[in-house]
Formats: sequence, C-alpha cells, structure tokens
Amino acid sequence: MSLSDYPIHRPAARFSLLSRLLHWLMAIGIIAMLFIGVGMVASVSERHQWLLQIHKPLGVALLALVCIRLGARLYKGVPALPADMPAWQRHAALASHVLLYGLMFAMPLIGWAMVSAGGYPVMVGGWQLPPIAPADAALFAWLRGAHRYLAFLLFATVLLHLAAALFHGWIRRDGVLQSMTRGR
Repeated sequence: MSLSDYPIHRPAARFSLLSRLLHWLMAIGIIAMLFIGVGMVASVSERHQWLLQIHKPLGVALLALVCIRLGARLYKGVPALPADMPAWQRHAALASHVLLYGLMFAMPLIGWAMVSAGGYPVMVGGWQLPPIAPADAALFAWLRGAHRYLAFLLFATVLLHLAAALFHGWIRRDGVLQSMTRGR
C-alpha cells in the first residue's frame, strides 16, 4: 500500500491557497497557544485569568480551523512527495501528519472537556458553549494532566515538522517546503 492510497495523501498538483492560509494561520495560533499555556501555568497573578480568556476561544477557533483544514485536505488532496524520497521518510511524513492532525483535534477537545469537568464555562464571543464532560474533580485532574503532556508532545511534533520542512527546503531542495510557502 502506498501513501497515495490514504485519503489524507490524495495527490494534487499543489496546495490550494486555502490550505496554505489555514496552515500558516494555524501554525501561528498553535505556537501562540503553547506560549500562552506555559504562561498560564507559570502564573497565579491576574495575568493567569487574562491568558485563560485568550486560551479558551483561541482553542475553539483552532478546533474549527482544523476541521476546515482536514476537509480541504480530503477534498483537494496534497502534492505528491518527491519520487526519490526514501520509503522510511514517506512513512515518517505520513505518521507525523496523522499525529499532528490527531493532536490538533485532541488538544482543544481535551481542554474543553477539562474545563467542563472543572465546572467552568467556555465562552466564545459572548456565547457559552455547552459542557462536553460531567463536572467531576477526578476527571478534571486526569484531563489536566493529559492536556499538559499532549501539549509537550505537540510542541515536540511541531519542532520535528519544522526540522523536516527546513531539511526539505535547505538540504534536499526538492520543492516540499516551497509547496507550502509558494504553492509550487
């Protein structure tokens, strides 16, 4: 079975403008969320509450964006990887993308469930979202730990993704990085 057999890797001539915009918008949002999250857990001052008020709606926005992004990816496809790329790198690319998408869905959902289990509201633009988990202190504690450790995994995966992009752009010079920066 090859990568083109997976719907997440359906070949396309190039990344669509929508896919590229969503990629870079989400990259900025995810990096911001990681720094905001670190700032939240490192502070007990009034800054904590301010960061929390940014973190929650940004998480909901990123969840909506990843839904759109996955839909665009499945509908439009993605450019094929270079033909001379070793099989292990093709499989690593597939695994890293599956992990990234899984984490981009899991992080906001776990955060929302954690806040729900803590009995706190999730407000977005003046609207209160419904709780998606029952109020339960033990569940809150478990979800908080899961959210924290998955954030570390997300950070490591983003760094690996960045390293692979730079490898393709600066060392292999095979067009993979340019396909997301210029659409070629």
